[in-house]
Amino acid sequence: MPLRSWSESAQSNADAQWDDFDPTLYVQKNYSTVLSVDETIISIVRAHFSDHFRRVSGPAVRGIDVGAGANLYPALSMLPWCDEITLLDRSKTNLDYLRHQLAGHDDVWEKFWRKLCLENAYAVLPGGPWARLSDVAKVELGDILEPVDDPGRWQTGTMFFVAESMSTSTEEFHRAVRHFLEMLAPGAPFAAAFMEHSQGYSVGSTWFPACDVGEDDIRASIGRSAESVRTYRIGRPGEVRPGYTSIVLACGFR
Repeated sequence: MPLRSWSESAQSNADAQWDDFDPTLYVQKNYSTVLSVDETIISIVRAHFSDHFRRVSGPAVRGIDVGAGANLYPALSMLPWCDEITLLDRSKTNLDYLRHQLAGHDDVWEKFWRKLCLENAYAVLPGGPWARLSDVAKVELGDILEPVDDPGRWQTGTMFFVAESMSTSTEEFHRAVRHFLEMLAPGAPFAAAFMEHSQGYSVGSTWFPACDVGEDDIRASIGRSAESVRTYRIGRPGEVRPGYTSIVLACGFR
């Protein structure tokens, strides 16, 4: 499918066809193998969370993966420390996919878990990840653009390829980032990934919008509500799909 310009395809999040999103096709296209960009992301995120939780111990940890969709490795990256993980999404097809994965995961995710297990906190998880994930994770319908009902509820969080990949609106991008961070308790470690200067993307025959933001925009948006933020530019332009310049990973603390 040809890439579209913003003027030709301006869309709000409410206009996108989220219930037509095909998670099975998306996983086959993006996660059938562990791409080098995902391996780099995993290495940075596992170190970020592991380093934090080695230093900080306390009561039960609740985690949230915003826009969990058809990607389990952000939730897996929080698993060793969480007594509860919320998998939040607004797409019916994605919610169904996530429920099926908790009942019996696809083998594709084993490869991603093995990459996480290069850090000892994951490797020594009693019984491995899958029974624990089914036990602590819950799938929840939600829209990150809606006001946050319970600010500061979660002690860690992830948001991968969501804020910039839901509409062409810069205002909606900044709102999604702000609401994600508002969900987290002060000091909570987080990881968020973005497609820089994305022109949108297709899943099968269905087109989904994206917001054209750069690394400076991402840093500024996150920096309003976070501290000790580090950003990483990962991969080459178009390495995963056409129509973006880089993956930007941000790790920091609420």
